[in-house]
Amino acid sequence: MAKKLLITAAGLLIVICFLGGTKYAQIATMIAASKGMTPPADTVSTFVAKREQWRPVVTAVGNVTAVQGVTLSNEVAGIVSRLAFESGATVAAGDVLVELDSSTEQAQLHAAEATADLARINLERARDLREKQTISASELDTAEAQAKQANAQVENLSAFVAKKTLRAPFAGRLGIRSINLGQYLVAGTAIVTLQSLDPIYVDFYLPQQRLASAVTGQDVTVISDADPAHPREGKVTAIAAEVETATRNVKLQATLANTDGMLRPGMFVNVSIFEKDSRDVIVVPATAVLFAAYGNSVFTVEKAKEGDGLVAMQHFVQLGETRGDFVEISKGVDADAQVVTSGAFKLRNGGSVNVDNSNTPAVSLAPKPADS
Repeated sequence: MAKKLLITAAGLLIVICFLGGTKYAQIATMIAASKGMTPPADTVSTFVAKREQWRPVVTAVGNVTAVQGVTLSNEVAGIVSRLAFESGATVAAGDVLVELDSSTEQAQLHAAEATADLARINLERARDLREKQTISASELDTAEAQAKQANAQVENLSAFVAKKTLRAPFAGRLGIRSINLGQYLVAGTAIVTLQSLDPIYVDFYLPQQRLASAVTGQDVTVISDADPAHPREGKVTAIAAEVETATRNVKLQATLANTDGMLRPGMFVNVSIFEKDSRDVIVVPATAVLFAAYGNSVFTVEKAKEGDGLVAMQHFVQLGETRGDFVEISKGVDADAQVVTSGAFKLRNGGSVNVDNSNTPAVSLAPKPADS
């Protein structure tokens, strides 16, 4: 019995050794074959890093305000007898907007004018009589005082009647009226807004660190989401004399042309402030950058050290400002380097590549999305 077990164990050992040797031979053959294989080249698109002149720019969020803007109201009480404007209309300085009923004041004014005429006649007669020494000097003084008092009453009533008519203090565009014909208005009732829209102000804030480089006359570009396809150019026209203690920001004001009236008071806009001096920058498309926690990098296409092929080489870079489709490379890549813009995610350092730029999308400093 023991002899049979030994024979069986020996047989199993021989089978195991045979299978192990066979598998080892197969694996060794595969390893040898893989050493002779070359991975296929990856196809990528590229862009030649270029040197450009960029003017330093600071961005901020601004608030549109009117050069002149008021809410018009009546100075005296009365009933609306005439509405001489339409909501949203454009008016010139001095145009009549609202008239309040002034029939009572007009009657009082006529009576005062009659009293003033009588006082003037009495004064002329008193002067003639005084020259003839018929009346005393005090009587002449009384006549002069009565004439002045009557004229003052006429001026007072004339000013009161004039206040019954509301006129546009300056040219601009009206808002929506908030009163109706025949309505009784107490003094100070809000009637309609009036805004001067061309030119127009944009107020914005910059941190105090930028105060040294902020000067009047700086160029600004303003973009509104109401009309994003048409940036507007303007200049800084005023800088606040103080820095706000709560935020440590300084307020600036830019003036822009607004002939089409698209910018309205109260809108928010994106403001870009350009410094006067430009600086040299090396730029590549933002799609060329591989962002990672351990550092940002790009792949460049270079000639292989052996043979005539091309290989991809990884470079860690420091990024600067971003504008449109481009990003500034402040360190890590030189100008004229051929940078991979698409397909970089599949590359390895030193791997073979083929360049195909036939379908490379266009890049721009001011990209505009295509209409669908």
